[in-house]
Amino acid sequence: MPPEESTRSHEWNELRSRYLHPASERSGTTGRGIHHAALICSDVATTIEFYQGLLGFPLTELFENRDYTDSTHFFFDVGNGNYLAFFDFPGLDLAPFAEVLGGLHHVAISVERDRWEAARDRLLAADVAVEVISGSSMYFEGPDHERIELISDPLGEMYGTQL
Repeated sequence: MPPEESTRSHEWNELRSRYLHPASERSGTTGRGIHHAALICSDVATTIEFYQGLLGFPLTELFENRDYTDSTHFFFDVGNGNYLAFFDFPGLDLAPFAEVLGGLHHVAISVERDRWEAARDRLLAADVAVEVISGSSMYFEGPDHERIELISDPLGEMYGTQL
């Protein structure tokens, strides 16, 4: 039996009709790509062990945050000239991750299928809860409950559809 149509299908069709242009009619983007996405962590060493040690994203730089004394700013290479960065903010007593308007829902990182499978196996061996969706997306939480998705689809594609 086919799934029921969403109550918002009409709204989404209207938005597509109004804003989504065929690829041949789209203007080029003004951006060059994401330089880095910056998240906040509670412990620098734990974060490095997770992202470099468990996920295989090399740490590329670590220095004092120019905007907050004694805060660390550090970067992981997630491929294709893109970086995932973190700050720690000692002494600020920040609340745990929360889903808020304008906030981060998750970070999706594309990895080759064999590396996706190896990362899944390492995460499971480390007792990290993993949820696999559609056979190519895996969702899990980082050390500070940040949501991460590893997707085995190539950049510019999602579940067989060109973005």
